[in-house]
Amino acid sequence: MSTPKSKAATDSRIAENKKAFFNYHIEERFEAGVVLQGWEVKAIRDGKVQITEGYVVVRDGELFLIGCLIHPLRSTSTHIRADTDRTRKLLMHKAEIRRLIGKVEQKGYTLVPLNLHWKNGRVKCEIALARGKAQHDKRDTIKEREGKREVERALKHRMR
Repeated sequence: MSTPKSKAATDSRIAENKKAFFNYHIEERFEAGVVLQGWEVKAIRDGKVQITEGYVVVRDGELFLIGCLIHPLRSTSTHIRADTDRTRKLLMHKAEIRRLIGKVEQKGYTLVPLNLHWKNGRVKCEIALARGKAQHDKRDTIKEREGKREVERALKHRMR
């Protein structure tokens, strides 16, 4: 009998957007499929992807991921021109997209990609409905992070 696969084996992170957590307050998270070309999937398997500068826009009732860089492998076929900064379509249910459009049209909300991950052999993008942080909020985040580091250092030094 075969044993069920662990969640770590079926769902694994490809790339994360740590900048999004620093620049935005995350309100809600959604998972969307990504329309990719063959060379892009191969490059993603090799880890040649970056989403830190990426953002999501709504055009004609569809979601598009802009600014996600997928660098082509050197072994990409010669008959394909690889565009690293291509706009990629995101796949979600129509009702979810309509709900997101309503939220994004409110003042201060935007859609940002949080990560790319594998799910059942397909690349998925986790996007978030987010509100931009003010400068003082970013400073608070930095202070909080430094405070945690100091506590960790003190505990580590004490354990010696």
